[in-house]
Amino acid sequence: MSNATNSPALSRVEGLLDENSFVEIMSEVTSRSTDFNLTNDETPGDGVVIGHGLIDGNLVFVYSQDSSVLGGTVGEKHAEKIRKVYEDAVNYGAPVIGIIDCGGVRLQESYDALNSLGNVIQAAAKTSGVVPVVSCVVGNCGGGMNVVAGVSDFVFMTKQASLFVNSPDALPGNKNVITSAPEFQSKEVGLADVFENETELFNKVRELIAIIPANNMEGGRVDDCDDDLNRASANVSKDSSIEDISKSISDDENVIILRSSYAKDMTTGFIRLNGMTVGFIGNSDYDEYSLSSNGLNKASDFVKFLDSYEIPLLTLSNVKGYRRSIDEEKTISKAISSFTVALANADIPKINLITGNAFGSAALLMNSKSLGADLVFALSDSDMGIMDATKAAKIICPDGSVEDQKNAADKFSNVQSGTINAARRGLVDRIVNGIDVRKYLIDGFEFLYTKKENESLKKHSTK
Repeated sequence: MSNATNSPALSRVEGLLDENSFVEIMSEVTSRSTDFNLTNDETPGDGVVIGHGLIDGNLVFVYSQDSSVLGGTVGEKHAEKIRKVYEDAVNYGAPVIGIIDCGGVRLQESYDALNSLGNVIQAAAKTSGVVPVVSCVVGNCGGGMNVVAGVSDFVFMTKQASLFVNSPDALPGNKNVITSAPEFQSKEVGLADVFENETELFNKVRELIAIIPANNMEGGRVDDCDDDLNRASANVSKDSSIEDISKSISDDENVIILRSSYAKDMTTGFIRLNGMTVGFIGNSDYDEYSLSSNGLNKASDFVKFLDSYEIPLLTLSNVKGYRRSIDEEKTISKAISSFTVALANADIPKINLITGNAFGSAALLMNSKSLGADLVFALSDSDMGIMDATKAAKIICPDGSVEDQKNAADKFSNVQSGTINAARRGLVDRIVNGIDVRKYLIDGFEFLYTKKENESLKKHSTK
């Protein structure tokens, strides 16, 4: 329902939401500025449509900027309307979806516009961790609106959109790099997921809203499940890709993968297990199953989101070490620390499934028992240890013959390595065949559904 004249902004909202569910508010608001002959310009809604509606029956609050009104610039009243969306979303406990097509701050309103944009930024920041926020960039998003997008939980872009703090031509010495382009923002910055067009983008938003909780008080999300709880998990073995494993174990093989173009050594996304929404992180076959700074930061952000909304965590571990380069040494220590703190502080149900190799301290980071995993499963064809047995033997017997080193490797493998020895020490709760993984994971998360931990007295971590 809307009293406003049809516009690109309104059409986008109606294309996103359930049919006839949108209720627009503050549609009669216009710019109050009279400077620089603005009174001569029509400013319906002051260039932004706001209100609430439904996605598959789930309440959401939405704003959509209208680039046909003063170039979609942010004026005083424009910003006040967006701020109200965030405030209403918090008050009613429902997600925020912003459809951004913005020409920057309205120069004719100067301080009034800038101050009001600051109020939007503050409201967006305070919303973080209370209700989920999705920013859909379908046009320009620069300067202050980039901040609004940046504090969102999820940023989606079309291939025709642009996202930047400073425009590419304002960067000293830059001639060839289009830093505002979707490809740059997805692959290099890691801020956004990119879609071919608005239809694909809105479909992904609908999928996401249908699987995540509406607010931080809802306590996770469980929906009906028609898939067999004991269904065999095909394509689950040491040689399976993270995509194949997550698809095989999820209800109806439905998976949502996020930030797929960025830090490809680490995969993040959502699955369902017997109707329960579960977030997963997993190591990908990229640079020999090593952890990178960007991958750890990506995982850290995701774990914090899961913890905020009481979404259980599944780690799919297959890691041999850390990425080795001078550039990585500049950043990886801090990334390791941030991820470790995020994982250790998360009081959500946590299950680790070792799908391949789990070697050294890198394996500790991937939700080991010592870092707080509630349950650890290992595939029957997986391998564990401080390092590969052959490498260990060369350290233990540096001057030994080939035969001596082989014997040392065999002994190390039999006594100090392998999933069975880890299980004997209580570091693995169960060794499972790939075909049975789904039912054990469902049982594990249902067992942990009522998990409670004593609340820490600290306000937040310093990392």
